[in-house]
Amino acid sequence: MPSRRPTRSTRTKNRSTTDTQPKSAVEITYTNTRCVTLQPGVLEKNLVVTGDGRDPVTSAYKMLRTQVLQRMSANDWNVLAITSPGSQEGKTLTALNLAIGIAREVNHTVLLVELDLRDPSLHRFLGCQPEQGITDYLLRDVPLSDIMFNPGIDRLVIIPAGPPTAFSSELLSSPRMVELVHELKERYPSRLVLFDVPPLLTADDGLAFLPFVDAALLVVVEGETTIEDVELAKEMLSSTPLLGAVLNRASSQIKIKT
Repeated sequence: MPSRRPTRSTRTKNRSTTDTQPKSAVEITYTNTRCVTLQPGVLEKNLVVTGDGRDPVTSAYKMLRTQVLQRMSANDWNVLAITSPGSQEGKTLTALNLAIGIAREVNHTVLLVELDLRDPSLHRFLGCQPEQGITDYLLRDVPLSDIMFNPGIDRLVIIPAGPPTAFSSELLSSPRMVELVHELKERYPSRLVLFDVPPLLTADDGLAFLPFVDAALLVVVEGETTIEDVELAKEMLSSTPLLGAVLNRASSQIKIKT
């Protein structure tokens, strides 16, 4: 298993192009990527931030977006893992809302990849159940164009996890997965790739995948995530640059700690 993170100078063979991106990221034409219409009421009910409101949660995600973009740009990084010490701490919703926030910043496109293969939950927030996902790509050679979709938000593409699997850690460290990370990293220089990575303390899945990302963002819950779990998670992230932590459910909004 390779231990070196992909770099921007890496090139992959037989690269395929699924979307066309003009020089300006303001307008995107999706040619082979499915476009899915999501229900605004369902998104709002599931706390997905899709508008330009001035409520505290929307403002907090905008602040998170700005901090992430600044730190990723300063280091010439474009691959970020969003993870948490344990389950039910809000990492998937944080990853989705961060991806939406970045997509609304017109100089970037975003690809959100769900890698919590044991317990995928992204579909619950979106209110739709994709028939296929990255497990189908890794196990059955299903083309990327068949599993990617645009959720009706400009500059955002999503790859769902697909059917749950018990062999998640093996898949996340497989040569095919490593090759995919290289390809996604290199396809468009202005695209940020966000990986919703499994919790660090519940299985070895997240740890197996961390060597292939540029940096990580840790999601914790105020009053629930213990200091011991945070310290253990930080220790597991010792070889991965940590942008900071998102303090979730803090006085009804998120707070960003570095």
